[in-house]
Amino acid sequence: MPQVSIARLFEDTREKLQLEWIAGRGGAGKGLDSELTKDSSQGLVGHLNFIHPNLIQVLGQSEVNHLDALDPEECRSLLRRTATRELACFIVAGARNVPQALLEIAEATQTPLFSSPIASVELMWILRPHLARALADSTTVHGVFLDVLGVGVLLTGDSGVGKSELALELISRGSGLIADDVVELYRVGPESIEGRCPPLLRDFLEVRGLGVLNIRTIFGEAALRPRKNVKLIVHLERPSGSDPALLERLPLKPGIERLMEISIPKVTIPVAAGRNLAVLTEAAVRNHVLQMRGIDSTREFIERQAQALRDGET
Repeated sequence: MPQVSIARLFEDTREKLQLEWIAGRGGAGKGLDSELTKDSSQGLVGHLNFIHPNLIQVLGQSEVNHLDALDPEECRSLLRRTATRELACFIVAGARNVPQALLEIAEATQTPLFSSPIASVELMWILRPHLARALADSTTVHGVFLDVLGVGVLLTGDSGVGKSELALELISRGSGLIADDVVELYRVGPESIEGRCPPLLRDFLEVRGLGVLNIRTIFGEAALRPRKNVKLIVHLERPSGSDPALLERLPLKPGIERLMEISIPKVTIPVAAGRNLAVLTEAAVRNHVLQMRGIDSTREFIERQAQALRDGET
């Protein structure tokens, strides 16, 4: 289960958010995990909320003004009820001062309290995607992950089928490598899976007969991408015997593969001598983009053929 401690969150975002830890250091061990964030009654991060408290409570100048206007004892009472065991931390963002009652409650309950000069809305814009990635459910798959014509394409297939050779040719044609052999997948949204490369394998592509190639050194920075959402799976299949004749030439429905409970479009390309797999892969990507725009060439051809038959009958 993905977990992020408050101490780790502070260190990871300290520079970007200009955070200062001003109270509640005893709560450094508090943390966030993916199960807590799935509780619909609690938001992950948001402005101070007493009714449905967020796991990270952010106080901008408006929230600070509201607390300052309350009776001191009432203010402490509200903050005490908010500072539950589930609460990860308070962040005072873009405010001119930190309420004394908040400092006292943070120390008394050992709830981390940070401050930042960045405005609260901007701070949450930065923090939300960081937390979404850090707490995302993850898995790994065997394959090669590339940015082909701006689309995240996962190449799959049996070992030795030619995935890395195809990836090398695509890179030479302008595609970007994200990961070879082991692809880390993170579910960063209800319908979004992000692919990344394990740090150990970053920049490298193994090609049979050539060994391990450093793509950054050979092709330069432009041949690499840090991450990309998986939009299409291209499966390489080596047919045997009479299998090629059994492949559906005009598939009426796009192939689908389930990854982390999300349906990803899938194209199967038979591997045979003389086939230009790089051109076929790029064509599959272009066709996928057209289908996303509602343009289906196969269905258009079948409808045109059916219309021609109807016209012939009349």
